[in-house]
Amino acid sequence: MAAPASNDLVVGITIAIGGIGPAIAIGLIVSKALEAIGRNPEAAAKVQTVMILGVAFAEAIAIYSLVIALILKFV
Repeated sequence: MAAPASNDLVVGITIAIGGIGPAIAIGLIVSKALEAIGRNPEAAAKVQTVMILGVAFAEAIAIYSLVIALILKFV
């Protein structure tokens, strides 16, 4: 059985890596959506809908990594 300190380290690394990826993805999604809206303001509604959907999917990855970290912590 692993030592508690190493288990906490693994949980911390899991949530850190699982949070960095979606954070970068959300930043890129919003950046490109704002760029698209700036180029074509008439398409703002369509771009905004797709952007929100993309952000939700990217955020789901962070939630999955949180669930895995909690499983590693308590199981």
